[in-house]
Amino acid sequence: MEPPECMHGRTFVEVISEKYSPENFPYRRGPGMGVVVVPTACPQGSPMKDRLNLPSVLVLNGCGISKAGDQSEIAAFCSHVMELDLSHNKLQDWHEISKIVSNIPNLDFLNLSSNPLAGMTLEPQCAEAFARVRRLVLNNTQVSWDTVMLLTREIPELEELFLCLNEYSGVSASSVACPSLRLLHITDNSLHDWVEVRKFGSMFPGLDTLVMANNNLHSIQDSKDILQRLFPNLRSINLHNSGLNRWEDIEKLNFFPKLEEVRLQGIPLLQKYSNVERRSLMIAQLPSISLLNGSVITESEREDSERFFIRYYLHCPEEELPHRYHCLVNKYGKLEPLAEIDLRPRCHAEVEVHCEEKVEQLSIRLDQTVAELKKQLTSVVQLSTNSMRLYYIDKNSAFGPEELKYNTRALHSYNIQDGDEILVVPKTK
Repeated sequence: MEPPECMHGRTFVEVISEKYSPENFPYRRGPGMGVVVVPTACPQGSPMKDRLNLPSVLVLNGCGISKAGDQSEIAAFCSHVMELDLSHNKLQDWHEISKIVSNIPNLDFLNLSSNPLAGMTLEPQCAEAFARVRRLVLNNTQVSWDTVMLLTREIPELEELFLCLNEYSGVSASSVACPSLRLLHITDNSLHDWVEVRKFGSMFPGLDTLVMANNNLHSIQDSKDILQRLFPNLRSINLHNSGLNRWEDIEKLNFFPKLEEVRLQGIPLLQKYSNVERRSLMIAQLPSISLLNGSVITESEREDSERFFIRYYLHCPEEELPHRYHCLVNKYGKLEPLAEIDLRPRCHAEVEVHCEEKVEQLSIRLDQTVAELKKQLTSVVQLSTNSMRLYYIDKNSAFGPEELKYNTRALHSYNIQDGDEILVVPKTK
């Protein structure tokens, strides 16, 4: 049977008392090194009076925390804490979470991922406790969208918000914008319709980075004017594993006025192309971006991609040509197809074999050695390998015959061509 604290959870104070007890830190460390001895000015009667102070980055994930505990103890020992990771605990009461947060005055980063917050109501007076947080992680909490909106209203300087794995299929727009938000990470939800994504523009007008991987977004539906107005500051967008299947949707990414980084892998549109074709066609379609799928686009790569784009659509019917094709033809002209050059080494050559008065046409393998050629010729000239000397005659060379006297040398190294001659001379006894 599980002990009571495992069944009902533990308090925040109990966990920090245990994790940062003097027994675990026998040596004093200087400022900035993590933990230091608690000053004597701590509250009288505190059971943690002689304990060590906590580091400014506090990681308490998976500790079974469900309640705050004594708030005066939190205030005494966490005044300098700036980052707090409470992921994978048992916190399901926003009132208890607010008790913890309200007593950490310098808190900048808070991670509440994988706490059971589904259906839990956050009261406005409790939400005020989060006002100083700048980076908030609520992944896999199933926190309601109304709660998210309340938090964005109560956190005036919120910069980063993580809402992954929360099963959102739709969002409601807030009447109060959150202009401070720069990063919205909302991957692995069910936001299929651009109508929902559009709302982020009005809610977060200062948005710099939008990460929407694994949402199976079907299309980008707005016009150029609307996209420019809704996302004036968007610099980076991640649409990995979305449902985009039209080049028209890719072209619309050009309408975001400040977009310079795009991540687009695993979409239906690109499945039929090779890796080289995918990257080249994407770069040619997006003239303003400088980063594609995490890789820098150089000037030479862009020019090569744009030229590739023209040749790729060279024989496409006029009515099916993308708009970008005409722009690039104006830039480079209508390019001719690249000549197909086979750079593979030759495998065979058709040569004339001369032996005394006998002449015979023979196909020889160029990857074999001189010794192997001699074996091939034994049946042609009726001489043993030890009874013949071979000479190569280049039909286009002014020089005389070259003896093939190194048995281990490969024939391709002599650059033998079709029509050249092999002269077989019997050795004299």
